This record gives sequence, C-alpha cells and structure tokens, in this order.
Amino acid sequence: MIHSLSLTKIRAGEVQNLTGADLAGADLCQGNLAGVNLTGANLRGALMRANLRGTDLTGADLTGADLRNADLRGAILSQIIGLEISLAGAFLPGVVLSNLDLTAADFRGADLRGASLVGTILIEADFSNANLAGADLSQANLESANLCGAVFRGANFTGANLLCARVEEAVGTGAIFTGACLEGTPLTICPDSSVYRDPPFA
Repeated sequence: MIHSLSLTKIRAGEVQNLTGADLAGADLCQGNLAGVNLTGANLRGALMRANLRGTDLTGADLTGADLRNADLRGAILSQIIGLEISLAGAFLPGVVLSNLDLTAADFRGADLRGASLVGTILIEADFSNANLAGADLSQANLESANLCGAVFRGANFTGANLLCARVEEAVGTGAIFTGACLEGTPLTICPDSSVYRDPPFA
C-alpha cells in the first residue's frame, strides 16, 4: 500500500505500473507520471497537479482529487469516479470524459477543446471561463452548471439538460442545442433550430 506519499521526484519512465495502488491523499504534485498505468488506483483527495500525459486512469477513484493545471492530454479517463474533482486550468483537449458522474466538478479555465462529455452527469459543475470549443456534450446533464464566460463555439449540446445553467458572458456562436432543455436559462431555441440568447452570444 502506498498512502499519503510524496512522489514529487518521479521522472518519466521510473514508475510504469501503479495498477490498483492506494494513493489516497498522496502528493503527486510536480511528479512526471506521463504514460503511467494507474488503472483502478485509489486517488481520493490526491494532489495531482502534474504531467499526466497519456496516463491510464481507467476506473480510478478520483473523488475530491486536485488536478488543477494538470496536463492530461491523451490520458485515459474511462470509468473514473470523479465527484467534486478539481480540474481547474487543466489541459484536456480531445479527452474522453463520457458517461461519467462528475457532479460538482471544477473545470474553471480548463482547456476542453474537442473533448467528449457525452452523457456525463455534470450537475453543478463549474465551467466558468473554460474553453469548450467543439466539445461534445450531447445528452449531458448540466443542471445548475456554471458556464459563465465559457467558450463553446461549435460545441454540441444536443439533448443536454441545461436546466437553470448559468451562461452569462459565454461565447457560443455555432453551438448546437437541438432537443436540449434550456429552462431557467436566457437561451431560446428558435423555429430554425438556432439558439437565441438575451443578450446575444459574442
């Protein structure tokens, strides 16, 4: 068992397999975990502001984990448990975060360009000032989510639930909201399926 451990001096290639490791509360900040296998690991409350490019986190428990500003480009995040995870400022372009429960996750200022969040539960998630350009959030549950100042040009919200979501100062030209629930937001789906916001999107 590895617990409450500092791995800040790990360099690329030094540790390749931490499958199922108990790293709850571990300090992984500044460590280089690029490409490491953390499948099924217990990372509850871990500090992971690190290089996680290509890291396999399949099935890992990341409840309350701190991944602020982490580089997760190419990381595998399928089946993770991510309630209240902090990904503020993280690099996640093109990452797949579909069909997960990320309730109350913190994505403030994160780079999610082209990411897939299809069918993901994002109730009360904070996407303020995040870049969601081209992201796929179809069928996602964004009830009471904060999208203030977010950029979601060309993003796909088909069938998504945005009940009471906040979208002030968002930039969303070209976003698709076909069949989305927009009740409680300043968004209105027009007869031609375009979306109008009062005030209009930038």
